[in-house]
Amino acid sequence: MSASSLVRYPGPGCVVEFMHGNKAQQGWVLDEQGGKLRILTINKREMKLASSRVLPWAGPSYSGERSRQEIGELLEEHRAKRDAISAELDALELWDFAQGEVDKESIQWFAELLWEEPAIDQLAALGSAMLACKTHFKFQPPEFEIYPAEKVDKRLEEDRKRQEREALVTQGVGFFRTLWEKHSKGRALGKVPDESVATQLKEIILSRMSDPDSHEIDQVWKQLAKGLPDDQHMALHLARAWDLVPPHHNFWLDRADYDCSNNWADVFSAEVQEIKEKCLSVRQEPEERTYISIDSATTKDIDDAFHIERRGDGGYRLRISLACPAVAWPFGSHFDKEVLRRATSVYLPEGDCHMMPTALGTDFFSLHAQEDRPSLILDMECSSTGELERCTPVPVWVNLAANLTYIDSEAVINGGGEATPAAEFAEQIKLGAELSDKLQEQRIANGAVIIERNDPKVLLSGEGNETKVEIVPADDTPKAMKLVSEMMILANSGVALWAKEHGITLLHRTQDVAVPKEYVGVWSAPHDIARVVKALSSAILETTPRPHRGIGVDAYSPITSPLRRYPDLVNVAQVIHYTATGEAQWSNEEITTMLPLLNARLDSVGQIQRFRPRYWKLLYFKQQGDKVWREAIVTEENDAFVTVSLPNEQIFVRGRRKSFGDKVNPGQLFMVRIGKVHPLNNEIQILDAMES
Repeated sequence: MSASSLVRYPGPGCVVEFMHGNKAQQGWVLDEQGGKLRILTINKREMKLASSRVLPWAGPSYSGERSRQEIGELLEEHRAKRDAISAELDALELWDFAQGEVDKESIQWFAELLWEEPAIDQLAALGSAMLACKTHFKFQPPEFEIYPAEKVDKRLEEDRKRQEREALVTQGVGFFRTLWEKHSKGRALGKVPDESVATQLKEIILSRMSDPDSHEIDQVWKQLAKGLPDDQHMALHLARAWDLVPPHHNFWLDRADYDCSNNWADVFSAEVQEIKEKCLSVRQEPEERTYISIDSATTKDIDDAFHIERRGDGGYRLRISLACPAVAWPFGSHFDKEVLRRATSVYLPEGDCHMMPTALGTDFFSLHAQEDRPSLILDMECSSTGELERCTPVPVWVNLAANLTYIDSEAVINGGGEATPAAEFAEQIKLGAELSDKLQEQRIANGAVIIERNDPKVLLSGEGNETKVEIVPADDTPKAMKLVSEMMILANSGVALWAKEHGITLLHRTQDVAVPKEYVGVWSAPHDIARVVKALSSAILETTPRPHRGIGVDAYSPITSPLRRYPDLVNVAQVIHYTATGEAQWSNEEITTMLPLLNARLDSVGQIQRFRPRYWKLLYFKQQGDKVWREAIVTEENDAFVTVSLPNEQIFVRGRRKSFGDKVNPGQLFMVRIGKVHPLNNEIQILDAMES
């Protein structure tokens, strides 16, 4: 048997190597015709191979006939020898020597750095070692390119991340399935992945829960969740099963990136203190007026109060006091930007989420009685019929006479309440109620569409999986609530008209659409509400003082809740800056640039307020079961479905038409039983219905 070393043009009897499955494989050339090789692989399989695919270390070449058994033994002998040599080689040492000296070289050049006269098995072993070192070398037949150090560092980092991803997926797929089985079947969790992998899996689950449309983790999520049901809340299910979040977790807060606690404000303690000190440095003697506030008994962020008196001609002088954090607010600071991101307070059955730090919003700037507070007074005059004649903003300090409740004020309006704190202010309260009636009449005459709907209270008890939901009627205080709401509408519309007269840019809520005459008025029946609401488009926030048709005013600038809503805070700041300097704090262009972020945040945070209370209502129905018959009023109907309002729970539910019979009309009374309820998916269905 004779053998040669490196072969340039392999023919029959030559040992060759070629890439297969990302690894060099050995083969024996059986035949060669026109650049096409017929080879027998080390796995004893015949295949055709283009000669261009042969790696540049062909050989040795054997003469004479060989049986397949003999060929296999020779290939195994060379593979063993090459594997042994390769195991002792360190390709990185060659890279250290070559990088910076040459850009690319042949395998022969590299081999001669190690051996004086390298044999073919040494060449092949070195070639395999360098092929495996993809972070440092790139094989560009017939040579190897040497990567520079910067590129090697980058590729090493990419390789590390790739290995992490592989480990993540390898361990994560099975663990995701285990989490799902715990959630869906109550099985034990078992072994948790390695700490580093577990940390990554937690981050992925929580990220997916907070942003299900994130492209950043979409690919790895699909790999990890392969084989699991296509559930829109899969990340939340897995997070609950792993105890990353509690039962009934409010994922809408995560979607909006909104911390409902006051913890977010901890890092701003110095800024909060500076605001307090700056405010106190401009303190004035409070205006001596008998301002009173009327709110729910649980309200802590009191941002409006009023004082009203009758004029000699039968008209009214109304002074509305607004909380005024803008007097010392650090607009443009990191703290301010964080409050802007929060955008608005959120009020939920499980607790309130305040836009401002509680040290400011529910304490320092809140209009607590018997405490000196900075305030923006809207000094307004109304005619005896309730028409606004004048609105003049005046920054002062106030000291409220009392913080009253809707319940006590309602009793006074109805002629009672002698034993309540509101009795002392009965004259003001009754005069305010009188004016509110006239203000509403003015709005209706101007085309207002007024919806009267008193949402019930959603009460929670217990914790975690033991949480129980109860729905009880809201306090019956329509006159007191009307008093406050009409005063606030007057304030918001009055300041908008004042700003328009003085050429000051404010943020306005507008709804400049045509309202059919038949929709104008006060509506309380569910089917009427459903009908008129469909005719109205949503109001938008903009800088142009256009009409708000639904409210029935020519312009409407939200200013009465600066502790709770960022647009109101901006508007208060504009007004007090103008009263102090004769110029607005921001130009129209500067206010306009605030709108994209502000609108986006108001929409995102607003989803919490829209969807979370409904979740608790749906959980209430689920806990009540399907045996309870409930009052229902038909609001809409078509050939397939009937929509009803459940007035006691203030929720709309849809059922199949066949459950209601042939003749169904809006306003018709039924009794219904609720069947399938899925609070998380916002699903609720009517199981059965009978005419009441």
